[in-house]
Amino acid sequence: MTEFYAHPTSEISEKAVINSGAKIWNGVQVREEASIGSGTIIGKNSYIDMGVNIGSNVKIQNNVSVFHGVTINDGVFIGPHVCFTNDRVPRAITPDGHLKAADDWTVSATVVDYGASIGANSTILPGVHIGTFAMIGAGSVVTHDVPPHGLVFGNPARMHGMVCKCGSRLVPEISFHRCPVCGFLLNPMEEK
Repeated sequence: MTEFYAHPTSEISEKAVINSGAKIWNGVQVREEASIGSGTIIGKNSYIDMGVNIGSNVKIQNNVSVFHGVTINDGVFIGPHVCFTNDRVPRAITPDGHLKAADDWTVSATVVDYGASIGANSTILPGVHIGTFAMIGAGSVVTHDVPPHGLVFGNPARMHGMVCKCGSRLVPEISFHRCPVCGFLLNPMEEK
């Protein structure tokens, strides 16, 4: 049996896959067919919907909602109160007034790539791809794809530069971006 920590108040489906070293804190709900990678930490009162894939060494803070259709790759940071949505045209009822069933809506896939960070209270709209080491500022509403190392914030979130793997803002040079802290060089043309 895989060894992981689950707080006694968490609710984990028997059909979920939780890998070794994961920590699931109080009040967390993990639905069926969800997959949680090794070393991942999920903060209290978070919700992981059915079929969600979360990689290894991911840090999910408190009160995060990750709905069906979302893939979070290794090494991602998700701040408190972030919400991943999955339906571009949400309605409770069909046009004829009946309560919608599972077949009455379409899930749009959302992907967060390796090392990306999403600030507190951000909302990620469905169908968005967040690139490697991208950084989303707190309180942002992400409506479009974010390129690797892209720094976005606002409502709607817009590009405000590029960030390093270390998290520092990159300084644009003639043909590349340079990190003033660690010296990392990024050629934006190679990252597309």
